[in-house]
Amino acid sequence: MAAAINLQAYQEPILFLATAGIVVPLFHRLRVSPVLGYLAAGMLLGPFGLGRLVPAHPWIDWITFTNPEGTSHIAEFGVVFLLFTIGIELSWQRLRTLRRLVFGFGSLQAILCAAALGALAFHLVGSVAGAILVGLALALSSTAIVIPVIAEQKRLNTPVGRASFSALLFQDLAVAPILFTIAVLDADKPEITTASLAWALLQAVLALGAIVGLGRLVLRPFFQLVSATKSPELFMAACLLVVLVTSLVAAASGLSMALGAFLAGVLLSETEYRRAVDVTIQPFKGLLLGVFFVSVGMSLDPMRLLEAPALILAVAAATIAVKALLIALLARPFGLSAPDAVETGLLLGPSGEFGLVILGSAVGAGLVPAGIGQNLLVVTTLTMVAIPLLARLGRRLSRRLELRRPLDPELTVMPAPAEPGRVIVAGYGRVGQLVGDMLERHKVPYVAIDMDPVRVAAERRAGRPVYFGDGSYPELLRACGIEQARALVITLDAPSAIEGVVSAARRERPDITIVSRARDARHAAELYRRGVDDAVPETIEASLQLSEAVLSDIGVPMGLVIASIHERRDEFRALLKESSVRRGQDRTEFRARRTVGKAAPAAAAGPGETAGRARP
Repeated sequence: MAAAINLQAYQEPILFLATAGIVVPLFHRLRVSPVLGYLAAGMLLGPFGLGRLVPAHPWIDWITFTNPEGTSHIAEFGVVFLLFTIGIELSWQRLRTLRRLVFGFGSLQAILCAAALGALAFHLVGSVAGAILVGLALALSSTAIVIPVIAEQKRLNTPVGRASFSALLFQDLAVAPILFTIAVLDADKPEITTASLAWALLQAVLALGAIVGLGRLVLRPFFQLVSATKSPELFMAACLLVVLVTSLVAAASGLSMALGAFLAGVLLSETEYRRAVDVTIQPFKGLLLGVFFVSVGMSLDPMRLLEAPALILAVAAATIAVKALLIALLARPFGLSAPDAVETGLLLGPSGEFGLVILGSAVGAGLVPAGIGQNLLVVTTLTMVAIPLLARLGRRLSRRLELRRPLDPELTVMPAPAEPGRVIVAGYGRVGQLVGDMLERHKVPYVAIDMDPVRVAAERRAGRPVYFGDGSYPELLRACGIEQARALVITLDAPSAIEGVVSAARRERPDITIVSRARDARHAAELYRRGVDDAVPETIEASLQLSEAVLSDIGVPMGLVIASIHERRDEFRALLKESSVRRGQDRTEFRARRTVGKAAPAAAAGPGETAGRARP
């Protein structure tokens, strides 16, 4: 007879997997960080959410998380795997490259923000140690939300991306010493003596030395041995073993598990296995981070927001405002422009997931009163919820400040008098630069315009004819010599910006040849309708280039390949032009029907009336 199954033991894993299966797709569709969804799910399904109804409705127990303590042990590995993957992406070389931003900007930001917020929190907490920990917790920003937001915008290598990453990295490195300090100051532990503190620090140093030293000696040979088996299962087991062993060694020596995992990631980043390890770990990191944020949500009491909404919202707003202001001011001496500094301040202004960890540990150690700690957990969560909105706000403010910023007089000088046969290039990013290079190779004179002053300044220093300006302005097109130009090439990536340049150019000179980049076939058809001579859809062109490469690689004669590619490109062009004509006709017919539809009731109403309403 089969043993009875304890369904209660499987309740929380199944509930979490169901939550992940619903939260991630839903929030991805809404273009909101899944982190916020996990936090909301934890609050809803935790003891302070639906858990409150269990005494009256026992069946609700099956759809709530009833064991926060048990979940927290698994959740800790979410942070461990997060720091491991951050270490994988870092490497010692990159850390040296970013050392000024990491240890300069990052350290000053953390110290000054913690000091300012700690001073404000002192009258609430009532103790110096508690105020310092509250200040440190609120000073930390959200790596798990900010980095994906910047990565989604493809701006990790911009000044804003580098400054944000550097500050977040320093904050992540600071978490371990802060947690170590909390453990030392724990009110439930015996009194700390100088000797015991010195021994604890010695243990920590020895553990760090052992992890780094053994890691350099063992990791590469170990992964060589494992990868020689060509077994994905063994490779996965090896990755998990490295993460768990290094984190547990760090924890046994009094450090945080996260710091040990971070060091292991940094050591592996210098090996040829870094990408394979990163790909293997990603699924575990995603799921365990989900468990972490659900567990954090379970500890949040949303009723506290209802009890003191004005106070909690005011503290959340003050936290963001103080941090954003200090970070924006600090970013200027480190080379960021005013628009980039403002955007960085708004990105890093909210608090983050490690702040939740520190506040929870501080409350558990008796250093922060439980009631105040609960309120601050809600404050931290509210600021994290605001990150996507603040990121969009920061981007818009940055663009507006960029446009209003006084330009280098050299950038605003109008182009030289038009040369015969000149080509105008609107947009001088990667695509525009390639177009300019090809024009130079064929000795075709050109002038380029672009809206990025940094790019324009760099190209001007390189001796290229690039000027600052918006191609949709007729005055600028006239200054570029559109009347004598041979052609206009538009390489911008925003459809609305492309259409603005096309319209302005056609008004200035109806017969000029316009060749434009297009997002896809639909956008190309719209551009043909607006009057471009050639629209190059990125999707179709990439498909044709792939087809050309595969046909030539499998031995089809190059002449036949090129001829067929050109023939197919012409077919696409004809179809897109025909589609643009048809769409234009459909719009004309639609407008005519609307006009007839509006006129018919008026005509039927009679000479003394209007449709639907008689004249009095």
